[in-house]
Amino acid sequence: MQASTFSFRADEVFSEQTRAMASALGLKSSDYIRQAVSEKNAQLMAQHIAALSRELAVEHLQVNESLEGTLRDGLE
Repeated sequence: MQASTFSFRADEVFSEQTRAMASALGLKSSDYIRQAVSEKNAQLMAQHIAALSRELAVEHLQVNESLEGTLRDGLE
């Protein structure tokens, strides 16, 4: 797998805090940032999937309700 590089600007306070936190965990700053971004990506994906699931549930309920009155059609 070929790695690509991300670059972003951060103020000195953010940079120092990030380096300090990474160091406290025994990580390189790049590994710490990579882990944080991966966790944020997973969180956002889970939120997106949950939103889609709720939308699908609403649609499913609407279909079920629309068909509810037709269950006895032709059975009497």
